[in-house]
Formats: sequence, structure tokens, C-alpha cells
Amino acid sequence: MASPSAADTPPAPRGTAALTGPVTLATLPEVRAFLDERPGFSALDLSAVTALDTAGAWLIATRTAAKGTQVPVTGASAAHGLLLQTVTDALPAPQKRRRRPVHHRAGDELAWIGAAVSGYGAVIGGSLGFLGLVIARLGNTILHPSRLRLTALVHHMQQAGLNALPIVALMGFLIGIVLAFQGATQLKQFGAEVFVVNLIAVSILRELGILLTAIIVAGRSASAFTAAIGSMKMREEIDAMRVLGLDPIELLVLPRVLALVLMLPLLGFVANMAGLVGGGLMAWVDLGISPGMFRTQLLMDTDVSHLLVGLSKAPVFALIIGVVGCHQGMQVKGDTESLGSRTSSSVVIAIFLVIVVDALFSIFFAIWGV
Repeated sequence: MASPSAADTPPAPRGTAALTGPVTLATLPEVRAFLDERPGFSALDLSAVTALDTAGAWLIATRTAAKGTQVPVTGASAAHGLLLQTVTDALPAPQKRRRRPVHHRAGDELAWIGAAVSGYGAVIGGSLGFLGLVIARLGNTILHPSRLRLTALVHHMQQAGLNALPIVALMGFLIGIVLAFQGATQLKQFGAEVFVVNLIAVSILRELGILLTAIIVAGRSASAFTAAIGSMKMREEIDAMRVLGLDPIELLVLPRVLALVLMLPLLGFVANMAGLVGGGLMAWVDLGISPGMFRTQLLMDTDVSHLLVGLSKAPVFALIIGVVGCHQGMQVKGDTESLGSRTSSSVVIAIFLVIVVDALFSIFFAIWGV
């Protein structure tokens, strides 16, 4: 059995590959090797092929069609040409390869959710452990008041409290205006404009005043605490404190947390008063309720318990914000990326916990009828 070769055939045009002898299932490896050695042939000569079966016709058809455009086949006998045409027509049409989309399994999203929940749980668990450490140091400081750094406490009261008064007062004033406008718009439909005073008083004194103040302080002070302590952690100053026998919790954390606990009720009170002023001004402009009438109805219909309920949340919110901000600062590694990540996380976690605790307070006061 002759093997496919170009040597036994007359000289073919340049670029033409010529097969000789049988092209059948028995000689298929030789034919395939012969064609592999000539990948750039532009035509295929079958004039010297003595036998051709379906396997050989399939190989020729696939090789001549694999170049994108059909390579001409010349010199085939009538029988070989008919068989080759039949096999070529039976080949499946070429299909464009589609890029496979990234495969997502149903469990991937569930695993992602589980990892996120586990991560937040670990953060909250770590913060609770840090809270216990702060409370222990606070108890030790109460037993030994001389250990409290008054200078640092006053400094942080100014930074976190007094410096935040303008933005808190402006926020409260604008919230009062919005509440009065929206309340008046709705109550006008029922001819009950006068009750806008009760709406403003209860909403601001009981919920919105202290909640929005805590959110502003969380965004302002929690990030500042994390950045300050995280920078000291990056410069290894906290490690130096420990080497010198100093407690970073007493020196860095306790003054900041106590400053917030002392100043947040004051900020909440300022936000409440500013909200009432804004609401009274809007009620005067939009509904014609004079400041005297607003004050009279406010004192007559609003109980002081609403103010006390709102302000009673302030120390808890302050403790949450201070502990979360300082704890995230302690978790900073030795690079700026970690500092930025922890600063953002402190704000998110503090605001989230403040809202959750406020909801728990609302449920608690509703159950006890306060």
C-alpha cells in the first residue's frame, strides 16, 4: 500500500498538496501526518489517489474546510468526487464559538452572604469584647480618679462636642422646617393644621433630634477617633506605650468615650431646641401660627417625658460611637489602605448600631408604655 507522498506525483503548482495511493481508514494516520506537514496548502490534488473511503473523504473534507474558506480539490475521479461531496454536505455547519459567561453557581451567592454575615458578626463580637475592656478600665478609673487624664478629656469634649454644635444646630433647624412643612401639607387636608405643633414636638424631642445628632456625631467623631488611633498604631506609638508600661485604653480610649458620653446629651438638647425653632418658624410662615401660640400649645400639649425619653438614649449612643471608633482604630494594620478601610468601617458600623439600638429603645418604651 502506497503512502501519501508528493514525490511520486508530477510537479504540482506551487501551494498544492498532492495525495497518492489509497486514502482510507488504514492509511488515515499517514494522510493526516502528510497534511499536517503542509499547513499552508492552497489546493489539494487527488489525481493519484487510488482508493478513497468514507474515513478518508471525511479527513479531506474537514481539512479543506478548516481554513475558513473551502480549499479547491482537483483531479478526483467521478466516484471519489461524489463521495467527497456527499461527506462534505453531511458535515455540520461551522458554529461561531461563543464566549462562555462566567458561571455562577447557586451556592456562590449563599456563600458570599454567609461570609459577609460572619464577618460582621466577628466585628460586632470584637467590639463587644472591647466594650467590656473599656468598662473594666472605667471601673478602675472610678476607684482611682487620679488615673483619669482630665486634659485629654477636656480636649476631646471640645473636639467632639463644642466644635460639632454649629452643624448639629443647623441640622436640627432644617429638620424642624421640613417636618413643619410636610406635616402642614398633610394636616391641611383634614383641617387639623393646629396639630402640627404636636407632630413637631413629639417627632423631634422623642426620636429625630437625638437620632440624627448621633448619626452626625458617628460620621464626624467615630471616623476621627479611628484615624487618630490608627495613625498612632501605624507609627507603633501604641506598642511603645505598652513597652513603657502605659495602658492605651486609659490614655487614648477612655477620654474619648467619656467625652462623647458627656457631650452627646448636650448636642441632642441643642438639636431639639433648634428643631423646635425651625418648626415654629415654618408653622408661622406657612400656617400663620404665631410664635406665642406655638409656645403655648407646645407647653400645654407636650409632656416633658418626650424630652427625657429622647435624651436617655444619648449616653448609650455615645458609648456605641466611641467604642466602635476606638476599636476600629486599634485594628489598623501597618498600611494606609487598612487605615482608610477601618475609618470607613467605623462610620458604617457605628451608624448601623445606633439605628438598631434606637429601634430597640422604641420597642422597649412602647412595651412599658413610656
